[in-house]
Amino acid sequence: MAIVEFKDVTRIYTSGDHEMKALDKVSFTLDEGKFVVILGPSGAGKSTLLNMLGGLDSPTSGTITVNGKDISTLTNNQLADYRASTVGFVFQFYNLIPTLTVYENVALVKEISRDAIDPKRMLAEVGLADHLQNFPSELSGGEQQRVSIARALAKNPKILLCDEPTGALDSETGVLVLKLLLSMARNYGKTIVIVTHNQSIAKMADVVIRVKNGKIRSCEEQSAPMSADEVEW
Repeated sequence: MAIVEFKDVTRIYTSGDHEMKALDKVSFTLDEGKFVVILGPSGAGKSTLLNMLGGLDSPTSGTITVNGKDISTLTNNQLADYRASTVGFVFQFYNLIPTLTVYENVALVKEISRDAIDPKRMLAEVGLADHLQNFPSELSGGEQQRVSIARALAKNPKILLCDEPTGALDSETGVLVLKLLLSMARNYGKTIVIVTHNQSIAKMADVVIRVKNGKIRSCEEQSAPMSADEVEW
């Protein structure tokens, strides 16, 4: 069943008399529970597309339907509710609060999500049950990213959005994080969307969307995606 539909979505940014078309009549659908990779070079429109899906930006024209609701018409307050209830975010640089413990960073989501999953349970799922009282500065980069994933999933979102989630990690740690994302998506039935320029990550995806110059060049389903162990990194 389709959970996301972009229909003729265009996003134009203006600066004085200059216009920059970041997305140009983008259309595609995504089914629920899929592992999706959005692939393209820097400046292709990948992050703009992710921001639109995350309710962080709105289209100049076109419609974005998520879980049966057109989010392109929502007010700022309604978009805040959408972000709180429907999407989780994993960023390249973790965005953890340095003065809070690992447990406290994840427990924050209970303030914004009515259906939050127990923070201790999620931290155990990502292998950090013994680090609840540590601060982010006491963790490795891979461990901090695992905290970020636990926090995003603790919201219990329908869609998990990941912006270059392995970009700040070495290749070995990046593979471990990708394995974790994939297993968590499968175990919890989430739709997971990763923006990256890394061609290898695309080999693991159920769906690969290729973006260039603000346009969708292809949107392909892969019948037999590789596991992280099969991919040559």
